[in-house]
Amino acid sequence: MKNKLSIFLFLAAAAVLGGCTEQETPDNRLDEYISLWNEQDFSAMYSDYTAAESKDLYTEEQSVTRTEFYYEEIEVNNLEVSMQDIPEDAEWNESEPAELTVNVFFDTLAGPVQFDKEVTLLFEEQGEEENWFVQWDPSFILPELEQDDVLRFSSTQGVRGEIYDRNGNPLAINGTGYEVGAVPGELNDEDKEALAEGLSMSVETIDERFSQGWVEDDLLVPLKQFSSAQREEVVEITEQEGVYSQSAEMREYPFGEAISHLTGYVGAISAEQLEENEGEGYTASDVIGKRGLEQLLEERLRSIAGNRIYIEKAGDEGETVTVAEQEAHDGEDITLTIDAELQKTTFEAMKGEPGTAAAVDPETGETLVLASSPGFDPGEFSLGVSSERYTELEEDPNQPLQNRFSTIYAPGSTQKTLTAAIGLEAGTLDPNEGFTINGLTWQKDNWGDFRVTRVHEAQNPIDLNKGLVFSDNIYFAQVALGMGAETLINGLEELGYEEELPFAYPFNRPSQISNDGSIGSEGQLVDTSYGQGEMLTNILHLASMYEIVVNDGVMMKPLLFEEEEPEVWKEGLLSSENAEILRKDLREVVTVGFASPADIPEATIAGKTGTAELKQAGEETGRENGFFVAYDEDNPEFIIAMMVEEVQDKGGSTYVSELTADVFKNR
Repeated sequence: MKNKLSIFLFLAAAAVLGGCTEQETPDNRLDEYISLWNEQDFSAMYSDYTAAESKDLYTEEQSVTRTEFYYEEIEVNNLEVSMQDIPEDAEWNESEPAELTVNVFFDTLAGPVQFDKEVTLLFEEQGEEENWFVQWDPSFILPELEQDDVLRFSSTQGVRGEIYDRNGNPLAINGTGYEVGAVPGELNDEDKEALAEGLSMSVETIDERFSQGWVEDDLLVPLKQFSSAQREEVVEITEQEGVYSQSAEMREYPFGEAISHLTGYVGAISAEQLEENEGEGYTASDVIGKRGLEQLLEERLRSIAGNRIYIEKAGDEGETVTVAEQEAHDGEDITLTIDAELQKTTFEAMKGEPGTAAAVDPETGETLVLASSPGFDPGEFSLGVSSERYTELEEDPNQPLQNRFSTIYAPGSTQKTLTAAIGLEAGTLDPNEGFTINGLTWQKDNWGDFRVTRVHEAQNPIDLNKGLVFSDNIYFAQVALGMGAETLINGLEELGYEEELPFAYPFNRPSQISNDGSIGSEGQLVDTSYGQGEMLTNILHLASMYEIVVNDGVMMKPLLFEEEEPEVWKEGLLSSENAEILRKDLREVVTVGFASPADIPEATIAGKTGTAELKQAGEETGRENGFFVAYDEDNPEFIIAMMVEEVQDKGGSTYVSELTADVFKNR
């Protein structure tokens, strides 16, 4: 109370003297006004600081409501208003207007706005207060804005970037399809039922679209989009009375299912995604990458809309004043190392079998194939898949929505080539030394119930050549025991196990030696040597590891984008002499061993089969995944690794060698 009384007495004394106190100077008064402006408290600015003449000219609605509306419409943020410096010798006379200047800055959806505003303050009495008041006009909102002018906004869409393969084949591009809609007033209940059947949607969904706020009986209501390839279906649907189609821009995926898990797809942005990407320039009508490279490369592929905020001047037809403008920016076109035709050939060779395949150029490390089978139609998802259709795909026993190339699997006997390479380099494996092995099972005396089983017997002695050609588990168990766990672990780590694959596409987990990276028993040691136990490998990593056989011990970094330069990832893993030994043996796996379907005239295929047993403890039989890793010995332009699930009743890994051979035949 004392403080209030002191302030009152001070102001009263100042009024008697007729002077202008420091608190009543126009610059101090404008400072207070600016503080409210920065807080966007336009009501207080109008009621407490606006001159009487301005209030006569502009109602609170014309000032406050208009300012608030415009600020919201153009998405004003980061507002900063400040006063320009005032000369130290400035003098103020209450009988004359005070002229000051403020700097105004804020961001909008069309970019930043910055302007200087000359502010006139008048000393006058309002109610019981005598003070300086601001002469306000609409140019406080935006420069050159006058009372009868109209604020306008226009938008120009950019173009989303496209994805191409190494040869310029389109993988994800912008195309034109069809949008089918109906006029509500031209349909009865029977018509709607027929339309729902044709569009594969429920009558309830159609009714929901028809009940939107803007819909009228004579307006065309969009219902579903179709790709250009579905033209015949569109023609049939639009034969119905009241149903029409028009062209519509949409994303197209020319290689469809064959590369669906890699490209992914785009779709309408969801409310959750809008919230997650707040401030990034997305609107409710945008599309966004939902899966695969479309999602991974969203920042590079997305386009930025061009926006213009402008004032349409009253009385002068066509005259406009640009307030802020941001040009549209197209997304970036991206070229992959993928060979789309080879990818398609590989995918078709897999015949819809659940599995995965990868192919790499051993010279450069470029990834030529990265396939997951079966696939899905990315165009269908991009246009919007119904919940019924999604459930159907989810419940498909072959799991077409599962991306298998990003997963890790027990590699089975394809690991034997790599175990041999480790032993040869460590000096613990003599390729010419043979073991005498009798029977289909073997164990050390202290192993209890644990036994190593092989599928076929071969003539003794069993050396490296026979161990690989006939995929002898017992031979490799003894090789592993001879090298020991430490040597095997070190060799596997040098090959990239327990290490993130340096690849542009993120995989679920790195290849692993075991769940904790160690080998805790002799049983686990021998299991690991032939790709069982807890060992798990990614299909691309598997193909890359076989580069050491072709490249004399060099493994290249796997590449996905054309812009990436070839780079050695691992080297010194295998001498030229030892690589030659393995090359000879891998050729005989095809000509003599279990990969005989790959012995074809179209290519001199060398490779290694592998069967990973997934049976549970105590089971005699169980599910098996089959592998084959192969290359053309005379022209090793690519190494391909293929895995097919549940081959136990199809001939095991021999069946996979047959599918892989089809890639070489048909490429």
